[in-house]
Amino acid sequence: RKYREPASMTEQIALSAALTADPHVVLHPEAGIGQNTALRAGGPLVVRTDVDAAIAKAAAIIAPLWPLKHFVAVNPFLGLVNLPFAEAAAKLKRATGASMLMSRSYYRGLIASGRITDRDLAQALETVHPQQALPKTVPALKKALAEDTEDLSPSVVTVAEILDRTSGTSATSLVLESLSKWCAAYWDEGQSTWRMPWKNHSPYAAWRAAAIHDRTPRTLGFRGIRKAFATLPDDPHDAITIIVDTLGLTAKALDDYFHRALASIGGWTAYARYRGWGAELAGEMDDTPIHLLAMRLAWDYGLFITHGDPSFRQNWTSAVETMADVTNGENRTASALAVETVLQNAFDLACQRETIHTITTRTATPKTENLTRKAVQAAFCIDVRSEVYRRAFESVSPDVETIGFAGFFGFPIEYVPIGQTDGGAQCPVLLKPKFVVRETVAGAGPDENTGILTLRRLRRRAAKLWKSFKSSAVTSFVYVETAGLSFAAKLVSDSAHLTRTVSHPSTDGLDKDVLHHAGPELQAGISNGRRTGFGPVERVDMAEAVLKAMSMTGDFARLVMLTGHGSTTVNNPHASGLDCGACGGHTGEANARVAAAILNDPAVRTRLHKRGIIIPEDSWFLGCLHDTTTDGITIFNREQVPQSHQDDLDRLDGWLTGASKMARSERAALLGIGDSANKDKKVTARSRDWSQVRPEWGLAGNTAFIAAPRARTQGIDLGGRAFLHTYDWKADTDWSVLELIMTAPMVVASWINLQYYGSTVDNPAFGSGNKVLHNVTGTIGVLEGNGGDLRTGLSWQSVHDGKRLVHEPLRLNVFIEAPIEEINRIIAKHESVRHLADNGWIHLFALSEGGEGGQSCRRYTGNLTWQPVNAPAL
Repeated sequence: RKYREPASMTEQIALSAALTADPHVVLHPEAGIGQNTALRAGGPLVVRTDVDAAIAKAAAIIAPLWPLKHFVAVNPFLGLVNLPFAEAAAKLKRATGASMLMSRSYYRGLIASGRITDRDLAQALETVHPQQALPKTVPALKKALAEDTEDLSPSVVTVAEILDRTSGTSATSLVLESLSKWCAAYWDEGQSTWRMPWKNHSPYAAWRAAAIHDRTPRTLGFRGIRKAFATLPDDPHDAITIIVDTLGLTAKALDDYFHRALASIGGWTAYARYRGWGAELAGEMDDTPIHLLAMRLAWDYGLFITHGDPSFRQNWTSAVETMADVTNGENRTASALAVETVLQNAFDLACQRETIHTITTRTATPKTENLTRKAVQAAFCIDVRSEVYRRAFESVSPDVETIGFAGFFGFPIEYVPIGQTDGGAQCPVLLKPKFVVRETVAGAGPDENTGILTLRRLRRRAAKLWKSFKSSAVTSFVYVETAGLSFAAKLVSDSAHLTRTVSHPSTDGLDKDVLHHAGPELQAGISNGRRTGFGPVERVDMAEAVLKAMSMTGDFARLVMLTGHGSTTVNNPHASGLDCGACGGHTGEANARVAAAILNDPAVRTRLHKRGIIIPEDSWFLGCLHDTTTDGITIFNREQVPQSHQDDLDRLDGWLTGASKMARSERAALLGIGDSANKDKKVTARSRDWSQVRPEWGLAGNTAFIAAPRARTQGIDLGGRAFLHTYDWKADTDWSVLELIMTAPMVVASWINLQYYGSTVDNPAFGSGNKVLHNVTGTIGVLEGNGGDLRTGLSWQSVHDGKRLVHEPLRLNVFIEAPIEEINRIIAKHESVRHLADNGWIHLFALSEGGEGGQSCRRYTGNLTWQPVNAPAL
């Protein structure tokens, strides 16, 4: 190697001094001072503890990004929830330029259309903290709104950005492209044919080993960069400390500068945070974000010491002073955003007015006293798409009752497909799987299982070889010439929506007859050194916990559907994002089937009886799956349904057919299909159309989370915009169910809501841009086009239909029917819940049974205080 890695800090300093002879390396006078302190006249000492604290703080601000195989919704502002919403907006705008608020023209349109009323504006002015620049009256606010917004470009900048401004270079794009390509190669999960040779190194060490040999910067006019990288030590913490010394950063500037540096490669930083998230759930530590920060800062270090232009150095010194002025900078930004902040609050109030009116004053379908037993009970995920189907299902027969519960049905499992040793976590990402469940083939003997696994491995190996043949530098041309035309018929059939059959990646290499008999193995055992399945006591404990959490401890129907959900799409990198977030970005099939099998177990029922939960002998649980794209319902293990229930099952099929047709009709209007004789077919066809950028709307439009008995919302059209969680506080004797709802489903719903919010208010910063331009990289995520940063969040097509925003940027309105003192107890106990409620990331309301007006709904105003909400007129 031409440049050997320095073995110590002393050697690093010596090498730095030696390189000053190179005319293209202009070392800063203080470069290489050491790792303990930076002695400079312009600011306080920067000690190693300051650097380490700033690193941790900056890394925590970036929200994690789950890879495509289990892409789930994440609150993009997760690292800022400890701040009030307005303060977070100012901090983010100042540090990165990203916006948490819409443009003034958008709010002007809402006022002109009547969505935001003067009453909303007046109420918003009353509820915000006084600010010097904030208008005090509605007319003054409207006058300010008519004025143009002042320039709010970020006041925190990187060395690369200062160099570009001063010298007209393209350093910023060089840094981004270089690091993005390197990250894609290093973390590649099988897409690339050639493996990076340094993948067994830690990220920073691997990057440095490659960077000191990379001549790309030199070819683009940035000379001496490789030698500059070689002067840095091989420990990322030591490297960051040296860079801080060299750049002359003061202690006050560190937080913002590190945040800005990580945000400049925010997509890859988010993926690094995801890797750390999994480690933390396992009780381990992961410092990947620190390695990525060291790599990003190393570029600024290299650019700084190789450019000695006085104007550049002066501009950088001024930038450091601006970054150190944190308090004044954020106050100025907050003042500049004051009008938009009030307008966003007014828009939230307008939406709340509509929802509160719907829940508290509109007359729902009267709940008739039906002393006869229900024919069907159906538990659906709380997902907003389930609200449409539940409403349709209930309308087909009075003998149907629906229930809302998190789609993993309380079973935090890792589901391992046939022939694999590891599986995916089928539970919310806030949790760690508690059980491992293997997929097996029912009725297959040892020899048959061996044959199935052998055939699957052979098919996968052949597929891998075929992929290598197609993508090889030489044979790819032969492949196109010889096989290209053979795909013409397939393309035509796919385009015409005729024969495409969708399959899950975990089914690759398995025959259809095998898949038909595949399912979860519940029997306790050992597989690949890990315990799998459930023991007798575990089955009963889980069954009891799930039934109590669903407020479902009596009056069981003859048929009880446990209905998970998934989405059917093709040619969609973010397909898992349309599956169940409560199941970790997978379909809810495995959880529904596991739960149904355990609740059908006679031994489990016997033990549940002793614990006070009596399930009638003629109640049968069905594991089901709701396809949210086609609104079809699949019932698994139909052959196991007792013969005595066949008529019940046939009647259920008829009801489901009717409900599916009604749900498709409602969704068709939002999809722009309109009144058409082929409406059903057109909705279904979107699921297998490889050119479709919007097979369904997902959770667009979500605005409310309601935890209450179904009677509170039954018969009310909530437009597929509400998460509905069944909850009866009178049956929650120890308040454990309320605590579970507020710390898990409610938090997950807020993540979904804020992901859609962020992707709407600033898609370039928090979304993934134009879906048509997406290119998958490393099977991890997508780029927009052929380069740039890893994109996070939702595509523009997921929130906008080409003419208008289908998802309006509104914070989640949470309605809970429970005593206020118990809600307060949970808020006080859990910091994560307190941050969401006290800092305005959600709007919290308590519902009660007490009459009309203010006693039926109260608004949380922070610090465990509430105020009555009168039923508003629209």
